[in-house]
Amino acid sequence: MAGTQRRGRRIMMTRAERDGFLTEQRTCRIATVGGDGAPHVGALWFAWDGAALWLYSITRSKRWAQLRKDPRIAVVVDDGHEYGELRGVELAGRAERVGEAPRTGEACAELDAPERLFAQKYFGMSAMPHDGRHAWLRLAPETVVSWDFRKIPG
Repeated sequence: MAGTQRRGRRIMMTRAERDGFLTEQRTCRIATVGGDGAPHVGALWFAWDGAALWLYSITRSKRWAQLRKDPRIAVVVDDGHEYGELRGVELAGRAERVGEAPRTGEACAELDAPERLFAQKYFGMSAMPHDGRHAWLRLAPETVVSWDFRKIPG
């Protein structure tokens, strides 16, 4: 991952903290850019494999249409209620489609690990169910910024 966090180093997560946080959280918010330059933000489930964020998106969504034209994407995963509990990760880069779209379950070795992670995390299953409406996007982030306000002293 390129991009070094310059601000807030005191409260940034370590790699292990970030990986644990992204593994345990269930929902992210994704920002895409429309043809007119207007942003679009939507929530989605995801899987983190330690290097990339895997997004399982409906192929007939506004998000999917926008990413076909402009693959730039920013994703935020955050948690906390009180100020001193706030923590999160922002990842940005370009989304890449992986596998067939929509996904029907054709053999794709690149999807073995993310589908196993996703199926276990959200469905409690060892194999991914395919509905013929979703497909995979991979974000290998160019920049990552994290924060954990629980690290702020006193």
